[in-house]
Amino acid sequence: MEKEAMKYLAAALAIALGSLGPGLGIGFIGRAGAEATGRNPEAATSILTNMILAIAFAEAVAIYALVVALILLFVA
Repeated sequence: MEKEAMKYLAAALAIALGSLGPGLGIGFIGRAGAEATGRNPEAATSILTNMILAIAFAEAVAIYALVVALILLFVA
């Protein structure tokens, strides 16, 4: 393949694989938070706070993947 095509393929793989894990993780966090709130509604604010913090950490990984993909596109 040509160098340009490989660059696009590498960037696409970086963002695709880099966002797969955080997407699944955020889904699992949401499911667990909904189950926990259903079992203990009085602790909903504490559960929500912990969920938002965990989602932010998971989303950071996807942002890192985006940065890597952009570097592959425009620098490499």
